[in-house]
Amino acid sequence: MQIETLEHALRQYGNTPSGRPDAELFREFLHSASQVFERNHASGHFTGSAWLVSADGTRVLLTHHRKLDRWLQLGGHADGEMDLAQVALREAGEESGLRDLRVEPTIFDLDRHRIPARASEPEHWHYDVRHVVRADADERFVISHESHALAWRPVLEVANDATLDASLRRMAHKWLVRS
Repeated sequence: MQIETLEHALRQYGNTPSGRPDAELFREFLHSASQVFERNHASGHFTGSAWLVSADGTRVLLTHHRKLDRWLQLGGHADGEMDLAQVALREAGEESGLRDLRVEPTIFDLDRHRIPARASEPEHWHYDVRHVVRADADERFVISHESHALAWRPVLEVANDATLDASLRRMAHKWLVRS
């Protein structure tokens, strides 16, 4: 059932003005092998990320990722879970320590990116399905072992910061249009 739910969500996302090419690529990958939700799938796997916005929607929580050494959205491996909205919600909570988070079930963004080889892990693709996750009024976070730092950043600032990852800036622009 979860594969059908993701298939439907990808079709819906594909109906958006800029979503069609990415959605098609993700749908093809979804049906390429039964292990696409497992991190040991050699060519790549699905991940779930959170565009974690403040209660008022004006700021986003970013992590200075320990392994990749750059500012990114919160998120992680599906590890067999096919409900990527729940993966995004789980990862947002684990990586931020925030409670009472709410996830939107619709896909906010898709991003396929190559992960460089490290130690015993070969280079591979992440098929990252991103969902909006909303914080409540208590925005006090706890930095996890996966981060050098966490920071609430104004969405407008993220949209205009050329030093940040292009996909972060894209999500910020999407959020500003949507809000």
